[in-house]
Amino acid sequence: MTSAPTYTSICILRLSAIGDVCHAVSAVQAIQKAHPNAKITWVIGKVEAMLLADLPGVELVVFDKKQGKAALKQLKQTFKGQCFDVLLNMQVALRAGFVARCIPAKVKIGFDWARSKELHSLFINKRIKAQSQAHVLEGFKGFAQAIGVDDYVPVWNMPFTNKDQAKADELLGDDYLSNKLFVISPAASKAQRNWLADRYAALADYAHTQGFKIVLTGGPTELEINLANNIIKHSDSPILNLVGKTKLKELLCLLKRASLVLAPDTGPAHMAVTVGTPVIGLYAHSNPARTGPYLYQDYVVEVYHQNLVKQTGKIAEQLPWGTRVKGDDLMSQITTDAVKQMFDHVVKKESLL
Repeated sequence: MTSAPTYTSICILRLSAIGDVCHAVSAVQAIQKAHPNAKITWVIGKVEAMLLADLPGVELVVFDKKQGKAALKQLKQTFKGQCFDVLLNMQVALRAGFVARCIPAKVKIGFDWARSKELHSLFINKRIKAQSQAHVLEGFKGFAQAIGVDDYVPVWNMPFTNKDQAKADELLGDDYLSNKLFVISPAASKAQRNWLADRYAALADYAHTQGFKIVLTGGPTELEINLANNIIKHSDSPILNLVGKTKLKELLCLLKRASLVLAPDTGPAHMAVTVGTPVIGLYAHSNPARTGPYLYQDYVVEVYHQNLVKQTGKIAEQLPWGTRVKGDDLMSQITTDAVKQMFDHVVKKESLL
């Protein structure tokens, strides 16, 4: 049996998005455990770095895509005179390819042929093993295995401070902290992926009758603020609106306090997974078997598969993995009753009452 190679320096390349870097953390921390003497550097996006700042044992090098060529020039300067034992290029986007070209490494590992696109193959010289119908997290696990990490159950040690937790607790207040929390993170990056405000409100009201306190979370964008206001307008229950009031680490701590989270295909759903909080995911446009909340895929309410068959005449296994379906109103096909039924199922299974 050949022993795994020894690495002294490993570079991770995954710039975005929030959900994806959450998946990647589990792979990075498995790599740390298998290669405890290796220095690990992670080239990451600016926003994502705000969440993962002070990740134990990992040096974050921030790449700000808004700076364009200047960011690439800065990256070359940062790594001048260095040469990593291996680069794990965990992103197929062309921008990531240009970034990979600025990172000196003896070996540059990328995705298998089936998942290579946007000229990904030009920026790597080795590939991970092909995987069939894999979740995004499983893909990242393939990179860990490519450098000798045995198969593992994903775990996370997310970076946050007592100050971050105290701020989240202050925003919640004693009354909320002493009760079961149902956190709704209602907004995805695109409006078409959001459920309807009146239906979020109906779930808030239903959860309230079950003894939960209701909290809304999200960022400061106009879309998120308006959606939160509309949910509150349609609800008959008291709702704590924290949309736009938390930094990413504070949001992570708030999600850690939650008993249950309801969210569409959005970063906070995956943040909740990293701190062990159950998530009910709402999916229509993307396959939840690929992008759903990893530990809670059984809690997804989805209309993806029925729309995929309607639009293509084929099931997911007959199409390129990750095929999306199109439509501005697909999320309206997810009924309030379906989500209430899932809520009841999760509450019972997780012993939340």
